[in-house]
Amino acid sequence: MPTQIRQLGGENGQNVILAIEGDMLIEDAILLEKIASDIHEKSGNDVTIDLADLGFLDSESAPILKRLGDRDGFRIEGIEIFLQSAVNTAERIR
Repeated sequence: MPTQIRQLGGENGQNVILAIEGDMLIEDAILLEKIASDIHEKSGNDVTIDLADLGFLDSESAPILKRLGDRDGFRIEGIEIFLQSAVNTAERIR
């Protein structure tokens, strides 16, 4: 299933939530990082990446999400146990 990114919130100083659905490959993760960074830079709002509906995350995408989640103003939520394991593995490899 292709990756879908929906933006929620962001009005009147609200934090922005990017809800992700589908399968995430490296190209999708790079695009997500760019979108989230642009939103944060332009609005100054914090950005939450909600991965609760993500069905697949490839091993090359995990380090990108980890890098994004480590930055000030960004947060990763909704990581199921297998996704958390992939992110933790990517962190050890760094």
